[in-house]
Order: sequence, then structure tokens, then C-alpha cells
Amino acid sequence: MMSSPSAAFRSSLVLSLLLLATSLHLGSAGNFYQDFDITWGDGRGKILNGGQVLTLSLDKASGSGFKSKKEYLFGRIDMQLKLVPGNSAGTVTAYYLSSQGATWDEIDFEFLGNISGQPYTIHTNVFTQGKGNREQQFHLWFDPTKAFHTYSILWNPKHIIFYVDGITIRMFKNMEHMGLPFPKNQPMRIYSSLWNADDWATQGGRVKTDWNNAPFTASYRNFNANACVWSAGGSSCAPVLPDSTSENAWMSHEVDSNNRKWLRWVRKNYMIYDYCADSNRFPQGLPLECKRK
Repeated sequence: MMSSPSAAFRSSLVLSLLLLATSLHLGSAGNFYQDFDITWGDGRGKILNGGQVLTLSLDKASGSGFKSKKEYLFGRIDMQLKLVPGNSAGTVTAYYLSSQGATWDEIDFEFLGNISGQPYTIHTNVFTQGKGNREQQFHLWFDPTKAFHTYSILWNPKHIIFYVDGITIRMFKNMEHMGLPFPKNQPMRIYSSLWNADDWATQGGRVKTDWNNAPFTASYRNFNANACVWSAGGSSCAPVLPDSTSENAWMSHEVDSNNRKWLRWVRKNYMIYDYCADSNRFPQGLPLECKRK
């Protein structure tokens, strides 16, 4: 049973969301025509409203997907999504950063659908040098199909932070000093796709996709990349000083008490799986990074 946040916590949550909404309003949202290419789906991906909205659809024949025109090496990436409503069992809406090649890096949000009335699962993962297996999963404190919500990744040389509506749900630290690789040399594009994964996505594959509900549709808006664009072997970012007023303040962002407060709240109330707590999966011992959390 998930406990309810206290009144003080709810007030703090509302204030945080209002501040986030203000910052998003002041920021310059991108245009999907300018920023992304629909890469597959035979017309199932659509850019609408003059480039302000993008939708992906899935039916029994095919899903769909898109990728960013630009590559990034560090940044703060924000995207608002409204997920597949109703009986979305078997579907996966993936939204992630990834490089290419056999030793790729990747930072994942995946939204695993479920039968009507059951909560969505947010599946997160981090790949370094082609190695993943760092899954953490969460439920949400709202229905992600009723309205748009903001899902963000802050990626700098020190850490990767996953946010939902400005609330920290996960942090992955740079622990190169312990011999662990960290994504810092390979530029990544932004990708998203909507596809059928009913062999594993919902209750381990026990609940299959009901194609009577197709087409399934997810919607996107208010993309913003405050990030270092990688082009012709170089970065668009100049060296950044630790200046909180800088538009690139995310580059020197330190994990603070606010990050830790929200992380504790989310882990206590909404985390449903942590690879660092799964000793059965790692009988020879938990991964090294788990011992330094």
C-alpha cells in the first residue's frame, strides 16, 4: 500500500509544480518539424498543429517512432507526454537518449501499459559502453493518460537525473573513480517509439495486447533541449562556470537537498523495482555502483 504524502509535502509538491510550469512557459519550446524526423511507421507518426504536437500510433500491423535531427553531448532534455489511455496492456512508449555502435550509451524512460484501471509502470535504465541491466521501475502519483506531464533527463559529467514534473525519481552518479564507465564521450540523439511488447511489458507478458482497442496513440508537446549540440566533432557549449544564473546551469548542477528529498519520497511510495535490491538476480554480488548509493 502506497502511503499518502503529508499536507506539508503536498503543499511543497504544488509549489514545485507551479515553479516548473512557470519555467517551462518561459522556456522556448521546440518545433517538431524543425527538431525531429519521423523514422518509421508508414504514416502512423504525425506532426500536427504547425509542429507543436506529435503523435505516435500503434496497430496490429506496426508501431511508429521518431528521432531528433541533432545529437547532444550533455544537456537538460524536457518533453511533455500524454500516454496511451484505457487498456494499454502490452504496449510500450519509449522515450530515450542513445548513441550508436556496439558499445553504445543510453538513458531510458519506458512507459509500460496496463489493463484499464491499473497504474502505468515507468521503467528506467542506463547503458554505459553497451552494458545495461540497471533497471528501476516506478508507479506514478497521477494518471499519465489524462493530461500532459513533463519527463526530463539532466545529463552532465557528474550524474544523470530523471525527473517527472520536476520531481527527482532517479539519480545515476559518475563513478569512474571506481572503474565504472559513465556516458560522457558519445553524443546521443533523442528517440521515441510506440510498439507492441506483450511478450514482457505487462505483468511479465501474462497480459497480452487487445487489438480491439487499436489504434493506440501517445502524444507529445513542449519539447525543450537546453543542451550541448554535437556537430562536426565538436560541442556547441563553451566551458561553463558554476554560475546559477547561466542558461547552462544544468552543466554544473550538484545534487542538493531538494533532489534527495524528492528521491526519498518517490522511493518510499512509488518504487516497485530496484536492481540494486535484487540479490537473486546477482547471486555473485550486487553491481559495484549499488554499494555506494
